[in-house]
Amino acid sequence: MEATTSINNQKYEAVKQWFSRHPRILVALSGGVDSCLVAFLARHFLGYDNVVAIIGDSPALKRSDYYQARDFCQQNNIKYSTVSPGEIDDPRYNSNPEDRCFWCKNSLYTAMNHLRRTKYSNYTMVNGSNKSDLADYRPGLKAADEYKVLSPLADCNFKKEDIREMACYFNLKVWDKPASPCLSSRFPYGEGITRKKLKMVEEAEDIINRHGFKEVRARYRSGKTSIEVPPNEVSRLAEMMPVISDQLKKIGFSEVELDKEGLISGKLNREIGK
Repeated sequence: MEATTSINNQKYEAVKQWFSRHPRILVALSGGVDSCLVAFLARHFLGYDNVVAIIGDSPALKRSDYYQARDFCQQNNIKYSTVSPGEIDDPRYNSNPEDRCFWCKNSLYTAMNHLRRTKYSNYTMVNGSNKSDLADYRPGLKAADEYKVLSPLADCNFKKEDIREMACYFNLKVWDKPASPCLSSRFPYGEGITRKKLKMVEEAEDIINRHGFKEVRARYRSGKTSIEVPPNEVSRLAEMMPVISDQLKKIGFSEVELDKEGLISGKLNREIGK
């Protein structure tokens, strides 16, 4: 997508009206383009004093994403607060069941709700979910329902392309940031999640990023890893695999392989129901 000087007026007016009905906002901010746009629009429509971005600082959140979320708030004059959800210590999460995402979001929204009850009692909690998310398996949406966390982008029929277009229009630095789901999404269901394993995955992806691959997933399977990059970059990665494999083994992986199918979001969800 190239830089745009136009905006979808219908969606802009729809989200403007949405925020007019919710004048004080707590935003669950992950550092991705979706939640960043929500935080920006809330600040844009409601002003500095009525919006607080909440960053859930978790071992499953990449350090780079945490810093980007924090920097985004500073660059756009958005108040923010950091909470520690603590989901990594919850066996309902770290045993990695098929509804792991529910327990992850449950921990985050519990922490946000505590903050809301103690400091921001008249604020509405919101997230960055959008229409495109509804097509995938996302048990975290159930947690949002239980905590009455609203989704302005989904309510206003924003799809992923609409979000990037509007973020580009407002010149947000994250407008073209690749999707960066939490590190726990790299583990097949049933594979226990620990701080050490999460750190290994993060380090692996950082190494591959430094080799010039902007979007990458290092899937973890019993001490082994399978590397995914976009299909059009698989051949380039294949040429570099001997070097990359040696580097990833040095951080603790017993085996390193290339996924020749390439990066597909939610690939591990294929295993549900098997």
